[in-house]
Amino acid sequence: MVTKWCERVAATAVDRAVVLADAGNWSHDVSHLCNLLTMGRLRFSFGTMSSGKSTLALQIHHNLSATSTGLLCSMHDRAGAHVSSALGVSTPAVEVHPTLDFHVLATSHQTAHGALDYLVCDEAQFYTDAQVEQLAQVVDELDVDVYAFGLLTDFRGKLFPGSARLLEIADERLELQVQARCWCGQAATHNARLHDGVQMYDGDVVLIDDGSTAQVTYELRCRSHWIVRHSNKMYIICKKYKFFPVNENIVCLPNNKSIKV
Repeated sequence: MVTKWCERVAATAVDRAVVLADAGNWSHDVSHLCNLLTMGRLRFSFGTMSSGKSTLALQIHHNLSATSTGLLCSMHDRAGAHVSSALGVSTPAVEVHPTLDFHVLATSHQTAHGALDYLVCDEAQFYTDAQVEQLAQVVDELDVDVYAFGLLTDFRGKLFPGSARLLEIADERLELQVQARCWCGQAATHNARLHDGVQMYDGDVVLIDDGSTAQVTYELRCRSHWIVRHSNKMYIICKKYKFFPVNENIVCLPNNKSIKV
């Protein structure tokens, strides 16, 4: 009788209320009810480079794997089929490619291993819209928790497609509180791409090494030290420098040529 009552409450509960049954031996039924009311969530944590995204992804996977079954996933990681952090920690992971179907991956794992409790997805900014929607499908249909981590914007200052879709449909959105800094000391909000020390604003979002001699590096910047405003070929005057600085000694012009100061 209590079981039927629990199931009726679970079917109509909207706010996942915790229900106490004033009946005899009801502990199993309340546990069953809590399981019914506890559904998966799609969580998106975002931040700049060096904000601890991959480190947190590894920590969550490590903690959850002690008591549950899950998968660690990543795309375009510097270490290949791994999730690797700037601190030097690395763990093997499912390598995500543009044609991977997360729903198929999850159902296949459930069939093979009997359970799948969570997915930890690093570098989620590179996922396609379809893949982000598949993650939501995994949450809603399979009751699997999904923890996604990624950058918000690319070196051009544009939202990554995967991050944009996650912002639109995630159950929870969290900006990481580890605050990276621009060279000027202000909080970094943007990721800058430099070719031989000159900041670039155009090019492929995912840079493939073509064997060129240009040295490509990335730096964290505050907005005022990242953006160049083109208005009648005039651009922003920074607080400390008359032109847009690449670093303390180099100025970047709108044509992406640089001069030393």
